[in-house]
Amino acid sequence: MIEVLFGENEAESMKVAKNTVITRKDDGPTSVWTAGKKKPPERENYGWIKGTAKEVICLGFLLDIGDIREDASSEYRKQLIYTMYKREQWGNDEKIDTKLMQLFDYYCTEMERLGAYLEDGEAIRVWYSDAPYSRCGFYHFCASFQKYQNEISVVKLPEYRIRSDNSVISNKNWGEIAAEEFAYFLSYEKKLSGEEIRMYAALWGILQEDNSPLRAVVNGKLIGVAEDFYDFLIWKRITPKPIKEGKLIGNILGDDQLGVGDWWYAKRIDYFIQTGKIKIVEDSEDNYARTICLA
Repeated sequence: MIEVLFGENEAESMKVAKNTVITRKDDGPTSVWTAGKKKPPERENYGWIKGTAKEVICLGFLLDIGDIREDASSEYRKQLIYTMYKREQWGNDEKIDTKLMQLFDYYCTEMERLGAYLEDGEAIRVWYSDAPYSRCGFYHFCASFQKYQNEISVVKLPEYRIRSDNSVISNKNWGEIAAEEFAYFLSYEKKLSGEEIRMYAALWGILQEDNSPLRAVVNGKLIGVAEDFYDFLIWKRITPKPIKEGKLIGNILGDDQLGVGDWWYAKRIDYFIQTGKIKIVEDSEDNYARTICLA
C-alpha cells in the first residue's frame, strides 16, 4: 500500500510508522540479521503500519498559497516554496539554502514515483485533513491522477477523538500525529469511487478558475480567499507594547489553529512593516527574534 501525504513532517512520521529496524545480530559461521518492527509503546491505540518507508510519498507543494493555474512542478511554485521555507532560516547557511532549493525537486520526483506506482497497479492510500494545504493537495491529487483505475482509499483526520479516559483530543493536521498513532486512524479508512475522485477533481478545477491568492476552509468548504484573509489574527494580538515576532506568531498558532504555517504570518508582518503599520523596536538578523509593535 502506497501512502500519500501533503506535508514534510507528517510524511516523515509515516515513514517511521512503516519502517523496519534491525533488532538483533547473531554471530557465527554466518552472521544473521533479524529485522522487525520496533515495539510501540504499550498504550491505547498505538501500533505500526504494514510496509516499508519506501512506500511513503510526500507531495508538499503548498497548494493553498499562490497561483494554482501554474503547474505544481513549475518554476513559479519552486520559487514560492523556497521563499516560504527560507523565512524559517536565519543567517547565510549555504548548505541549508541548497537543501531548500532541492526540496522542490524532491517533491517533483515524488510525483513521478507516484505515477510509476499507479502505472504498476499499486493501491494508494491518501491521508488528508481540513488544513488548507492538505485539502488542496488531496483535490490536486484527484485531478492529476483521475485517469487511473487503481484502488484509492483515503483517511481523513477526524475533528476530534475520545480516549478511554473520556479526554478529548483535537488535531488540525497529520503533522501533529505521532508515528506510532497513525495505525489507530486506519479505522477511518474509506475507499473512493471513480465518481468521488472526479468530483474532487472538478472542485480543484473550480479553485483553479478562481485562482485567489489563498485557499481556506470556511464552514467545511475549501474556497479561494484574499491575501489578507488571516490578517485579523495579527491585529488581534499586536499592540503598542513591544513583543518578539516569534512569540506573536507562536501565540497565533497556539490559539488559532487554522492550518497555516508560521511563514505566512511572518510574510504578512514583513508587508505591514514595509507599509508602516508595524514598526521594528529592536532588530535582529533572525526576524523571529526581532521586537515589533503597532506603529
